[in-house]
Amino acid sequence: MRFASLGSGSKGNATLVETANACILIDCGFTIKETVRRMARLGRAPTDLSAILVTHEHSDHIKGVMPLARRYNIPVYSSFGTAEHGDMRNSPLWSCLPLGVHVEIAGLDVLPVAVPHDAREPCQFVFRTQKKSFGLLTDLGSITPFVREHYSECDALLLECNHDVSMLRAGPYPPSLKRRVGGDWGHLNNHQAASLLKEVNLGRLQHIVMAHLSEKNNTPVLAKAAVEPVLADSGALLWADQEAGFDWLEIA
Repeated sequence: MRFASLGSGSKGNATLVETANACILIDCGFTIKETVRRMARLGRAPTDLSAILVTHEHSDHIKGVMPLARRYNIPVYSSFGTAEHGDMRNSPLWSCLPLGVHVEIAGLDVLPVAVPHDAREPCQFVFRTQKKSFGLLTDLGSITPFVREHYSECDALLLECNHDVSMLRAGPYPPSLKRRVGGDWGHLNNHQAASLLKEVNLGRLQHIVMAHLSEKNNTPVLAKAAVEPVLADSGALLWADQEAGFDWLEIA
């Protein structure tokens, strides 16, 4: 199994997970043209996709999902609440993902994990194949016991480090948006991400990628400074860029 990012941040998010039999896109916050361009950079095209999974209905994650799915006849999976957005639930391409229940998609075991975020029925995903697992965990405001349980034994982790608390507090956002981003239903800050890493099996993690970094309220340097002291091997630590994403990472 391997994974890559088309881009990560408030301007658009999309992640690829691939096995010998499946190529799955998680979220699509870009136009069709931009998605095709970014996939080509990774040696893939929409015609390679087995399915599109959706975490929640915010535009930076869902904007391009149904246009891409309709253009290339790709199955779409999401929670029922997320599918209430737009015309997704009425599309013959859509299927419901019950949260907390393992499902098989193109031979890949997928677990949708409920998370606290200000959306209708948001989730994140843990993927498993051949005893290897990849955890995708962004867009949540706090770490719940349920999240700790399901992300404690991953071989690779794409983890939100959205903001630095001090930068958010002193930054340009209006007070209401600062409360939303920094609240229990908003986004993880750097130290929350580090606190989760203290509780997972670090000896198993081959890759840790810091994701969904705010361009106005965080920097890779600050995120790394918070997370790196927790890690036994900082060589495994990378970050996902808004424009460039990151290239394929193989889970050995």
